[in-house]
Amino acid sequence: MKRMAKTGGALALFLALALAAGGCGSAKESAATRALQRKADIEAIDQIEKTWHKASSKKDVALMMTLWAPDATFNIGTETLTGKKEIRDFFAHKAGPFQPQNHWVSDTPAYEVRITLNGSKGTLYFECDYIDVKTQKVAAVVGADQNVQKIDGKWLITNAAAATPTLGP
Repeated sequence: MKRMAKTGGALALFLALALAAGGCGSAKESAATRALQRKADIEAIDQIEKTWHKASSKKDVALMMTLWAPDATFNIGTETLTGKKEIRDFFAHKAGPFQPQNHWVSDTPAYEVRITLNGSKGTLYFECDYIDVKTQKVAAVVGADQNVQKIDGKWLITNAAAATPTLGP
């Protein structure tokens, strides 16, 4: 009976140590999982910039609209567009890259992309250099400063402001 009690005690101690070690492993996995999720979220936010440029280079308004939350706002100069319909109308009828007479390719200097992340919200800034295909000259430069949010598992623009960036001293 004593021997069984010692064996049972040793087994209990072994199980307790195994559970404690497993708990430590979970903490490490949890930190690793969080780090991987953060990296995936930053990459998904960065993908917004890439999709933006693809959409504007191909004049694909439908693709552009996949980036916007349903109730998003877009500030351009003194004008505020509210909701996807107004934003879609702007791209379809007013935005230079989407106009049929303009044959532009859109690009962004990698050093101009800035991303922040705080849980399910973040920010994204990038500049668009629109290059005229025929002349190979810069036709327009636009800076886009955006608030983004993970909605139903997808990162979307909730608010954006666009303006022509200026060089400073």
